[in-house]
Amino acid sequence: MKQKTNIPRKKTRAVKVGKLILGGGQPIRIQSMTKVSTRDVKATLQQIDRLVEAGCEIVRVACPGEEDVKALGKIKAKISIPLVADIHFNYRLALMAIDEGVDKLRLNPGNIGEKERVIEVVEKAKRHHIPIRIGVNAGSLEKDLMEKFGPTPKALVESASRHLKILEDLDFHDIVISLKATDVPTMIQAYRLASQQFDYPLHLGVTEAGTLLRGSVYNAIGVGTLLQEGIGDTIRVSLTADPVEEVKVAKMILESLDLKQGVRVISCPTCGRSEIDAAKLAEEVETRAMKLEGPLTIAVMGCAVNGPGEAQGSDFAITGGKQKGMIYVDGKQERVVAEHQLVDELFKEIEKRRKKKA
Repeated sequence: MKQKTNIPRKKTRAVKVGKLILGGGQPIRIQSMTKVSTRDVKATLQQIDRLVEAGCEIVRVACPGEEDVKALGKIKAKISIPLVADIHFNYRLALMAIDEGVDKLRLNPGNIGEKERVIEVVEKAKRHHIPIRIGVNAGSLEKDLMEKFGPTPKALVESASRHLKILEDLDFHDIVISLKATDVPTMIQAYRLASQQFDYPLHLGVTEAGTLLRGSVYNAIGVGTLLQEGIGDTIRVSLTADPVEEVKVAKMILESLDLKQGVRVISCPTCGRSEIDAAKLAEEVETRAMKLEGPLTIAVMGCAVNGPGEAQGSDFAITGGKQKGMIYVDGKQERVVAEHQLVDELFKEIEKRRKKKA
């Protein structure tokens, strides 16, 4: 089995979100956001259930109006993970969301009006132990910062500092910070600067990253680079796709850096030597493996050239032949199986081990 890496994490203060803790050396948490109207409680709950099954640990919902906020209590009562209300500009919605029992607010205090309104929200959040995430976005920076700096890392950090000072001046410190940009180098440098300047937990993400393919690549580079440097306490992979895909990609990013123990499916790119549909097999194995608990490594190899070697470094493996394949268990040949039975027989072997350990 491969040697595990050890990435030193930057120390940040601990912030409690529901039953979870962000920062303080705790595991990096995976977040996502629902993509249906929050006031549609049934649809929202169905999407959250799918997210939880995929491995989501914190979920955020948009709250553009009162009907959405009024649905929060019903949603909160039916889910097992912390619920975050996404509030913009309207301080009354933030107050209502706290009454509905949310676990966290995504709210920029500088955007909700005069000081009295900010004080009212902050004092209520403090009484109910509700943390606030300051979410700075390169696409919506303050006018004076844009004129002075442009959409730069320094502008993002300066914007976060302004919002942060408002909260700190009110003796509020249950804070999480994000500094998102669509430009990956800008995002990376902004978080590096923030990591040097703040000790609050950092929520990582590339905003408006794009479709499933492009967004996955941009997030892997942006979020992955920072995680490799020990920066980041929670992540959300933004994709123009099913939110379950966001969770899958987030898990893969963490697993690739050994920051999360999961089920790793490795597969060859295939070539002219392959006499089996390795791409189809790999897709099926990965889909089914997402529901398993790790740590576990499964290899799907198209032929006998690299197959046996990769199989030796895996818990389970299948290697292809002509309309058939070999199943490996703990690096050793187990048996030959017809191609159409390979995946089912592989998971039977995995289930055997699970029962032995139970």
